[in-house]
Amino acid sequence: MVEQSVWMQKVAADPGHSAWYIDRMRGLARAGDDLAGEARLIDAMAERGSHVLDAGCGPGRVAGALAAAGHDVVGVDVDPALIEAAQEDHPGPRWIVEDLAELDLSAHGISTPFDVIVCAGNVMTFLAPSTRGAVLRRFREHLAPHGRVTVGFGTGRGYEPDEFFADAAAAGLAQDLVLGTWDLRPRREDSSFLVAVLSHASDDR
Repeated sequence: MVEQSVWMQKVAADPGHSAWYIDRMRGLARAGDDLAGEARLIDAMAERGSHVLDAGCGPGRVAGALAAAGHDVVGVDVDPALIEAAQEDHPGPRWIVEDLAELDLSAHGISTPFDVIVCAGNVMTFLAPSTRGAVLRRFREHLAPHGRVTVGFGTGRGYEPDEFFADAAAAGLAQDLVLGTWDLRPRREDSSFLVAVLSHASDDR
């Protein structure tokens, strides 16, 4: 049993937290806000019909957009309420409730490794700190030999880039590209956001 995530601690403290977040995302969508920026970057990285994992998918905005673009998508989140909302709002992907620190998709009949794994929406900062390394190892285990993991989160939220990259290296993931935004702006010292594209740390990448 792993330490409970920060997100689920919030849900335990406030049972209405998940519903609030779902309503917020639905409200932004109704207002016409652009909620597909992460998905556009992932789509540009992936061949048509790629096998994509949205890790920490929440109510499904990224996975839903990628499925609409023609990819074979699996969305995983620890919060059952978010998965239920994803199923309602975004038919197409396969939705699974599971803690990323214990991710084992073969137990759900999914044995094909993923061409791309995306972890957006500050998911890494909502993990229990003790599980961050385990989550990155699980990503590597589910990644195809030439696949890529793309992680984005805000800095100044208790998980700084140097610590993240140390955890990624320990998990067997190497840096391919480091950005400051999902729309390809370069990362600077004063950037408040990190987008990292990672792949298997091996000589034959």
